[in-house]
Amino acid sequence: MVRQQIDELGTLEKQTLQDLNTVAGAERLAKWKVRTVALISNTVGSLEGQAFARIQPGPAFTNDFVEEFTDLVECYRSPLMILAKRLSQTPPTGR
Repeated sequence: MVRQQIDELGTLEKQTLQDLNTVAGAERLAKWKVRTVALISNTVGSLEGQAFARIQPGPAFTNDFVEEFTDLVECYRSPLMILAKRLSQTPPTGR
């Protein structure tokens, strides 16, 4: 599930970079984040979902909207990659 969300994030990034509409991209990203928080909460646990929900991008100091958008994508991609790695190393529990 986490890998699927990483793939969706990459697709959103690619689409936004192709059409260069960072406002629409940010809106799609916000909807993606809401879905991702719910999925993480339901499949991994509510604590992980809450932690992901609290992720906020840092301040942007550039006037390059594309760069700001890719930074925004990266602020979500990195924690998902870490979570995916951690989940792949964790032995399954008897849930």
